Amino acid sequence: MAKGRAQPREQPWTQLQNRTTDSCTQMKLTRCGKITLGILMLLIVSVVIGLIAYFVTYGKTPFYYHISFKVKNIDYDSKFEKPYSQEYLNLSKKIETLINETFHGSKLKRQYVSSHVVQVSRAKGKVIIHAVLKFKSCYKNNAAKFWDRIKTILQQKLDGETGSLHIDSSTFRFSEIAMPTAENLLHVCCGQRKISPSGNKIAGGMNAEEGEWPWQASLQQNNVHRCGATLISNSWLVTAAHCFVNANNPKEWKASFTLLLSDPQVQRGIKDIIVHENYHYPAHDNDIAVVRLSSPILYSSKIRRVCLPAASHEFPPNSDAVVTGWGTLKNDGKSPNILQKGQVKIIDNKICNGEQVYGGVITPGMLCAGFLKGGVDACQGDSGGPLVSADNKGIWFLAGIVSWGDECALPNKPGVYTRVTYYQKWIKSKTGV
Repeated sequence: MAKGRAQPREQPWTQLQNRTTDSCTQMKLTRCGKITLGILMLLIVSVVIGLIAYFVTYGKTPFYYHISFKVKNIDYDSKFEKPYSQEYLNLSKKIETLINETFHGSKLKRQYVSSHVVQVSRAKGKVIIHAVLKFKSCYKNNAAKFWDRIKTILQQKLDGETGSLHIDSSTFRFSEIAMPTAENLLHVCCGQRKISPSGNKIAGGMNAEEGEWPWQASLQQNNVHRCGATLISNSWLVTAAHCFVNANNPKEWKASFTLLLSDPQVQRGIKDIIVHENYHYPAHDNDIAVVRLSSPILYSSKIRRVCLPAASHEFPPNSDAVVTGWGTLKNDGKSPNILQKGQVKIIDNKICNGEQVYGGVITPGMLCAGFLKGGVDACQGDSGGPLVSADNKGIWFLAGIVSWGDECALPNKPGVYTRVTYYQKWIKSKTGV
């Protein structure tokens, strides 16, 4: 995986044959008859166990519910607006622990799957908790009865002892929601992944895994991959401005969310392309653009948004970061079908501006990442894609946007990225995110 400049850096079932000898034809409990019966009994037991396993695993219907209630003894804090803040995480853990204990100690413990706080809103200075609950039940035809049992258990708990949380039970609201909406809410938190594999590859990178980088998108012009992009909300992507030089007609573009370029899982058309007003090709300053999807995308375990850092967020020199994309594996080389990833280090701008590196052309809106010895870098076709870094809680933030560099993975020529914190206010002004 390497980067771009003007060019985008951018056991089948078988028959059972019982062959018995003449001495077995009367099925007397001879030695042969016992063996035959034993085989039949073993077969029956295996089938029964298989059926039980099937219905346990596949025979249950998922049910999703939205609940909300007011907590009287917790004052609203603006930090609750950020689902990656410690305040939000601490409160969410308290609520989710309460719900878990409620159902694990009930007659529905086998049907209860999970709960997740999806929003903390405000009401008269106090907090309103919004959570999604997931259950699985075999009784699809008794959905109303199942609803009543869940609601009753929750109401009884909220009317009783809830530890350090003083809940206003009169504000309790309970409703069923459809699976797509529920799964979207369950995965609404930014910067989180279902899997956390290890590994290193791009120019010098390696294959990514399904769901490993769920915010990565491919921007395709007339069905050909041109650039990478990063999902920052249900409707918006952020990418590089240079991807749209002489190609800014939204009708020519679409976004694909996938691991393999040849097997797109979800696609969207493009409604709007907004390039930074002060970007002037071939200069590299202000190399940022935002793209609005033709219709919102629903989050899932494979498609999630990254966290946008606040303007004050720091990505210290020498800290770890990961760059991803479908760019060429070396300068002017072949492009891979499978998404690539490469682990790099953040490089201080002073070092990157050194005489042996980029000689003073790195501006405050740029960020360098890679290795001065070379080896791992973004390349052509990676343009616009994400450079991400995780905080100490394992939440991933967008540090940079693949922008430019001197060829790919050369010594003293690390990748240069658009610094996202520098453009945080611009992104918010265009997208509201």
